[in-house]
Amino acid sequence: MIVRPQQHWFPRLFVWHGAVLTNILFRLSLNFCASIIAVICERAYESLDIRLTLAPFSLLGIAIAIFLGFRNSVSYARFSEARHLWGNLLITNRSLLRQVKSLIPDEKAAIEHFTSLQIAFSYALKHQLRGTSPQEDMLRLLPQERANEVLNTQSPTNRLLLLMGEWLGHQRQEGKLSDISFTAIDANINVLSEVLGGCERIANTPIPFAYSLIVHRTVYLFCTLLPFALAPTLGYMTVLVSVFISYTFISIDALAEELEDPFGTADNDLPLNAMCNTIEINLLEMNGVQPLPARLQPDENYRLS
Repeated sequence: MIVRPQQHWFPRLFVWHGAVLTNILFRLSLNFCASIIAVICERAYESLDIRLTLAPFSLLGIAIAIFLGFRNSVSYARFSEARHLWGNLLITNRSLLRQVKSLIPDEKAAIEHFTSLQIAFSYALKHQLRGTSPQEDMLRLLPQERANEVLNTQSPTNRLLLLMGEWLGHQRQEGKLSDISFTAIDANINVLSEVLGGCERIANTPIPFAYSLIVHRTVYLFCTLLPFALAPTLGYMTVLVSVFISYTFISIDALAEELEDPFGTADNDLPLNAMCNTIEINLLEMNGVQPLPARLQPDENYRLS
């Protein structure tokens, strides 16, 4: 995610990092070449009685703008829901540890073990969503035996939920928690399960491919033919106008495609590393652990991963 300070409107016009322009530059260059060809060959294809007017492009442009707007809204809704789920993950982890520390304050070793399971759950979820290996973080956060148990399962994140439930049941069996306390803590563990399910739903259910394909094809066909309709009217200005219109449509299409998977590593995706880091710092601080891990900061390009 790009995290940069507020800027005046003028320097913001020249911002490069975080803009989708870097991803669509080659595609715009193809439109630039097509515009030059359209201007050079204008008289040739008109002599063949081949004419394109702006009327169909005006109607089609409105339709494309509506479809792109809808697709962008759906993609941003997925991004917004993903951010809400991870915010809920942070809140629930804080509440869980607060409940545990309040109800069994004398069990320091047990609380530290439960905290390590909470932190490991966040990192395991991040790795699951990004398709990376959780091995390094699991070995760092958990005892060797527990880490191996988690890593040897098909779903390490779900296994960590099971371990939290087993820990809670063990505390109840030893009489350290009342039925009411057990139910309250178990309810928050269920919230973690809901967060896991919500993230899996977003990650495993993309926008229907056929819909995305129709919009994608229509945008590129529109941008390819547009210079040939503009050339008779605008002449050499066709290049500038065509590239600018193409930038508008293609950039919105590219941004919607990027936001469709909010858990990735693109510039505008969620900073899951920073979120896991925040959860780890918060929980360790609640346990009085010192020194705390360093808080992740944006790099020189204002990018927070």
